[in-house]
Amino acid sequence: MSLLQVESLSKTFGGVAAVAEVSFDLEAGRVHSIIGPNGAGKTTLFNLIAGVVRPSSGHVRLDGRDITGLPPHVLAGRGIGRSFQTPQIFPDMSAAENVMVGRHLRLDRRLLPSLLGLAAVATVDRAARDNAQALLSPVGLAEHADRPAGTQAYGAMKRLEVARALAGEPRLLLLDEPAAGLNPTETAEIDRLIQAIAATGVTIVLVEHDMRLVMAVSDHIIVLESGRKLAEGTASEIRADPAVIAAYLGVAPHSDVTD
Repeated sequence: MSLLQVESLSKTFGGVAAVAEVSFDLEAGRVHSIIGPNGAGKTTLFNLIAGVVRPSSGHVRLDGRDITGLPPHVLAGRGIGRSFQTPQIFPDMSAAENVMVGRHLRLDRRLLPSLLGLAAVATVDRAARDNAQALLSPVGLAEHADRPAGTQAYGAMKRLEVARALAGEPRLLLLDEPAAGLNPTETAEIDRLIQAIAATGVTIVLVEHDMRLVMAVSDHIIVLESGRKLAEGTASEIRADPAVIAAYLGVAPHSDVTD
């Protein structure tokens, strides 16, 4: 069953088409990756889905409902979470507090009960803290819950941001270059984390340059080139596609290459 439908989505900047007539469906409960050479339009497409950029034309639908152009905070309320290529954490807050921030849409945010310090608010706050602690465990940060987030290692910050996104209880999780800047050990941790999240039924969309990671975790891959969809399929299908090979290696799909 399709959770997200992208229909003829396009975005132009000053007459240049960053994304052009891209369409695909994303099935629920699977790991989907968007890949392509530099300048292929991956980030723009990702931002169109996330509501950061409004499309020039086309539609995005979640569960059949049009969400085209809705702002990120509205999309978060409808079940779309995301991480960023460069971690957007609050460095002076603890790891647990960062995760609690990600849960604010699921909490009672009324001003008066908070000002009065009602017992119900305190109960909700304790539950949010417990939830944060539970989410820090699978990302390997349970023991660092009270440490300032800014003192964590870079790889830990990336995992912390994923935990914060999960605090909003997303059905669709958008991960923007989760392995960027990581060493092989940290990348392996991200690999395990993605697979663990997917096992819970959360649908994942991944934009990533690390092809080993993409091929290891993806059920479905979409390849972009010059803003257009070049191919889509399973990892094995994409790995063997002549057009994809040409896009990455700069070789014509059916040319004879000689020494």
